[in-house]
Amino acid sequence: MASPRTVTIVALSVALGLFFVFMGTIKLTPRLSKDAYSEMKRAYKSYVRALPLLKKMGINSILLRKSIGALEVACGIVMTLVPGRPKDVANFFLLLLVLAVLFFHQLVGDPLKRYAHALVFGILLTCRLLIARKPDDRSSEKKPLPVSAEEQPSLYEKAPQGKVKVS
Repeated sequence: MASPRTVTIVALSVALGLFFVFMGTIKLTPRLSKDAYSEMKRAYKSYVRALPLLKKMGINSILLRKSIGALEVACGIVMTLVPGRPKDVANFFLLLLVLAVLFFHQLVGDPLKRYAHALVFGILLTCRLLIARKPDDRSSEKKPLPVSAEEQPSLYEKAPQGKVKVS
């Protein structure tokens, strides 16, 4: 049976991965929801307007929205399907992305209800990363090996005591 830690990591990975695939897809195409897609377009235009440095770097709202959406889809797929260390890397990138989105929301002065989901999913990403990177409890239960010669038992102490058979 899997440990509770493993079950938690897998459940968080799948749920977060699917969420970010969904949100990234909404940023990339209007097929899932035309209203949400048009709202994303409007929001990203306001982000670029609020941060003139992006314009100077040649990043327009379309490029910003599509690059963030593609990164969300890619990292979401990795979080959902790929085992091992790549999940942690995807988790880290998504966490950075959520922090950037929270920064954008604060920059344009959005109310909390507009970015509450980003805040919640940022907390979930942080929890998943902390649980996944925590060392196993089993490794701390192992008895440490003796270090000095004084602590090591001598060969005499290890030898069996008793009569020796001579033939």
